Amino acid sequence: MTTPMKNVWTIAKREFNMYFVSPVAYAVAFAFLGILGLIFYANLSRVANFGGSPEFVQWVLSPFVTLMLFLSPGVTMRLMSEEQRTGTVELLLTAPVREWELVTGKWLAAFGFMAVIVFVTGLYALVLNNYTTPGLDRGALLVAYAGLLFMIGSMLAVGVFASALFANQIAAFFTTLALLIGFLWLISLPFQNDTSATATVFNYIDFSGHFYNNFYNGVVDLSDGVYFISMIALFLFLATRVVESRRWR
Repeated sequence: MTTPMKNVWTIAKREFNMYFVSPVAYAVAFAFLGILGLIFYANLSRVANFGGSPEFVQWVLSPFVTLMLFLSPGVTMRLMSEEQRTGTVELLLTAPVREWELVTGKWLAAFGFMAVIVFVTGLYALVLNNYTTPGLDRGALLVAYAGLLFMIGSMLAVGVFASALFANQIAAFFTTLALLIGFLWLISLPFQNDTSATATVFNYIDFSGHFYNNFYNGVVDLSDGVYFISMIALFLFLATRVVESRRWR
């Protein structure tokens, strides 16, 4: 008899391996590392030639967040939609696998793939640490990386939810993009100068504030961690409900 966590791990392992045979995954990785590398090199050259203070978080992690906004839909669009298009989701649901195990395993695979890319960006940190004296603030850097992983996990959860809604990957891609840009990124813009209770709610929903206000500056605030974990749980729950509804169609 299989345990829930074993099922999650089996699904996650299979999907994680799938990323390394997918041209889309390699395209996403190349885009991330290539663009970040160019930005890093340009800023490092500018500081070397004209002076200034190296800012690793600003040079690498901030552009990473912006890239995630547009490239995370490419990482998640096939996770659930491909299963629906090919009909394999029905086979999975007739196996001794619960819906939440399937959804969580898919999300965990996507998170693992992105974590690999995040880990590779540590090479830029090593270069900059050797370039500067006395080196980077490692504590602040680890906090910023932790915040980045929290945000990545939340974005990917949104993508898994959108992918569960459609059998078409393109529809899943643009739905994820719309949710991230509209509902979870720009939602607080109309309330920037508002102090009402409604503005407080919408400002709290905004992804960016929970990263840039504290994690980005090397400050640990447990409320931000709780927010990101809650967003991950919420969208994975919604994705699970969507998958459950398909079982009874």
